[in-house]
Amino acid sequence: MGVETNKAAAQGRILVTGAAGFIGFHLCAQLLKQGVWVVGFDNLNDYYDVELKRARLAILQEDERFVFVKGDLAEKQAVEAVFRKYRPQIVVNLAAQAGVRYSITNPEAYIFSNVVGFFNILEACRHACDLSGQRVEHLLYASSSSVYGNQQKTPFSVADDVSKPISLYAATKKTDELMAYTYSHLYGIPTTGLRFFTVYGPYGRPDMAYFSFTQKMVRGETIKVFNNGDMKRDFTYVGDIVRGVTAMLDHPPQGEDPARVYNIGNNRPEDLLDFIETLEQCLMAEGVIDRPAHKEFLPMQPGDVYQTFADVSDLERDFGFKPTTSIRDGLGRFAKWYKNYYGCCGDGGMNG
Repeated sequence: MGVETNKAAAQGRILVTGAAGFIGFHLCAQLLKQGVWVVGFDNLNDYYDVELKRARLAILQEDERFVFVKGDLAEKQAVEAVFRKYRPQIVVNLAAQAGVRYSITNPEAYIFSNVVGFFNILEACRHACDLSGQRVEHLLYASSSSVYGNQQKTPFSVADDVSKPISLYAATKKTDELMAYTYSHLYGIPTTGLRFFTVYGPYGRPDMAYFSFTQKMVRGETIKVFNNGDMKRDFTYVGDIVRGVTAMLDHPPQGEDPARVYNIGNNRPEDLLDFIETLEQCLMAEGVIDRPAHKEFLPMQPGDVYQTFADVSDLERDFGFKPTTSIRDGLGRFAKWYKNYYGCCGDGGMNG
């Protein structure tokens, strides 16, 4: 048994949707270390390499306190069945269709997963007592820094106007925040929205830039650098994300406002070209590549934003926490994982 550091561990199970996903996997792994019983829910879709999702899942399933349920959030009966059987007291909804660019070509996936799926979670939380006799004490859910759109004011604060999203992905995440607010106020469900800022790290998503850059570098291919490299991102290490989420679990919003939203970001934007250079250095240090990447500089893509920059003062005030992992440390850990997982590296990690 791990050491219990969350009250939730003693009270009952936590439901984590998207458990085979990048952030979901790392959160579940940390909760299991803390002695928490976790119910993981995921549809294992093929948006990216399913084998990577299965590899994450296999690690979690080594712990007897982890239960996995394969299902789709967009199927109401499947969601209700999980609530009825496992009676979660805390729900962390991380399942979503991710990716700004994919939302341009596959918009329906975002409506089903991010809107209909989250609606089903809210309804299950609303009717939890009827389904299982157990009230949901806290619902935490993934939002995104994408909701800030192309605003010029920095850093991005949760008090800023986010009524002008520039991608369907961002629009669905803002929709989730609005629905959560409504359900909180109508039905007394404490909800916490988590605006994640460009999360990276081991077992990450292959569609993310740092991961796809790595695969292309391994294969000796040219990487595409958009807006001619003139972009800034508040890259946030996944371990910091998990620390922030676990700090919130036992602290649902209270008082007159049962719905809160927080930024979780590194609070320090990095120039894209500096980020790529650090990635190259970390990969070369691990022997994953032996030279810097060939680069093709291109204009900005539709739906992309120039910069992201998280104001985390609310996070510090309410939880005494802010991300601390440097880009060099975080990318160094990713490079070590990549070398180990793919056995580096003749196929670029495509058959890991």
